[in-house]
Amino acid sequence: MTQELELRLLPEIAEQSDRLTEYISKSKKISLSDITHIEVLNHSIDARQKTVFVNLKVRVYINENFVAEEIHLPDYPNVKNSKEVIVIGAGPAGLFSALELIQSGLKPIVLERGKDVKSRPKDLQNINAHHIVDEDSNYCFGEGGAGTYSDGKLYTRSKKRGNVRRILELLVGFGANPNILIEAHPHIGTNKLPSIVRRMRETIQERGGEVHFNQRVTDLILEGNSIKGVVTKNGDRFLSDKVILATGHSARDIFELLYHKGIEIHLKPLAVGVRVEHKQSLIDSIQYSCADRGPFLPPSPYSVVKQIDGRGVYSFCMCPGGVIAACATKPGEVVTNGWSSSKRARPTANSGIVVELRQEDFLPFQKFGPLAAMEFQREIEQKAWIAGGKTQTAPATRLVDFVEGKISSDLPKTSYPPGIISADLSSVLPKFIMNALQNGFKEFNKSMKGYLTNEAVVHAPETRTSSPVSIPRDPETLEHIRIKGLYPCGEGAGYAGGIVSAAMDGIRCAQACAVSV
Repeated sequence: MTQELELRLLPEIAEQSDRLTEYISKSKKISLSDITHIEVLNHSIDARQKTVFVNLKVRVYINENFVAEEIHLPDYPNVKNSKEVIVIGAGPAGLFSALELIQSGLKPIVLERGKDVKSRPKDLQNINAHHIVDEDSNYCFGEGGAGTYSDGKLYTRSKKRGNVRRILELLVGFGANPNILIEAHPHIGTNKLPSIVRRMRETIQERGGEVHFNQRVTDLILEGNSIKGVVTKNGDRFLSDKVILATGHSARDIFELLYHKGIEIHLKPLAVGVRVEHKQSLIDSIQYSCADRGPFLPPSPYSVVKQIDGRGVYSFCMCPGGVIAACATKPGEVVTNGWSSSKRARPTANSGIVVELRQEDFLPFQKFGPLAAMEFQREIEQKAWIAGGKTQTAPATRLVDFVEGKISSDLPKTSYPPGIISADLSSVLPKFIMNALQNGFKEFNKSMKGYLTNEAVVHAPETRTSSPVSIPRDPETLEHIRIKGLYPCGEGAGYAGGIVSAAMDGIRCAQACAVSV
């Protein structure tokens, strides 16, 4: 027989199988020898009180053999000779839409502007060591998109948009650790994602789909209000009356292409700010209320939201035990983001701290129409590049100095590979964003005593939190409201905000394609 139990335990009991078994035996009056296996179904950490607890949901096998459930990939058909659907972009939305197209009997033709996942690290090294930005191969562009070299967070609140469990099981099928199925806030890690992405692409190719790298789409082939194909930078033409547009939130040339071709897009407010790095040990001590988290607790994340003069100021993409990354997608700009490996073992923690923007904030850029928010982003990134010495060096300051409006006299070394330089960040960020951040950090410190320290370093800017545009689509067909056969998809189109939500939207768009064939 089996019993399902919900337990609230100290970490040293929850994280040691022998002690967990002994606890269940004693508390539930089950003979120790009768417990043949304990399967963890859900795992989360509750650090809201001074004493940290681990919440577990477990299934206890009593005098019964345990057979582990195997996760199998779908039996994908061969679609080599099937109807073709073009997928622009090989990020999470593009890859999952391609797999769903295959399952629906359609042949995906995936066009990725960047390189395959094996070739991308050389270009990342060029950014980090030599300050050279390749417009088509960087942290945002290339096989797997920004997701490949992100933190690999899989938590989403968008559960009404699709089957989250299905996405996680597919990732496990492609090589992710099965623990993502039980964690409350699952995470893969930058070091694990490349091999998973490669296996996804190989499956697409093995089942008759095509994946073309170094194929940046530069034009859309239209007949009236219907799409008929695309043209790439190399001059190649790919023809289909079904095109899934899954280019990600940093494909500014695509937004410009749509605008100049008269294809309707809308301005979408986003959030902009900075990326702050603390010692992980400090964040642990604040979050876990202890001097040392010990061997049974993971590096602690944090999540903070405050209202400052009616604007949200909040943490974004927090990376425990992580690294700040150089995420520019074009020469002449500086952009920061963050990532963590699967073990989150680095000694520093970083998080974007961003300010909610409104429509009226973009009025100085109104001549750009629906691209106003994009130009707002671009101006900040260009100012950061100038402040950093016209390299990928990030302008930075110590946290208390930032709050007090000072330029730091010196800076510690941080995890940001191209390096940092002390600068007046008011030359980079608009005054209202500076003010909101300065007051926000003061409020953060009320919730997280010790957060406001001059040992922490502020890096500027954090601008790529989401797409600066939305691409409108019919809520039923998911086609663009004006262009038949064009399916705006994922983060770049404004319909997702992370790996899982982008994957779910990719699946939805593929299913919509299949229905209309």
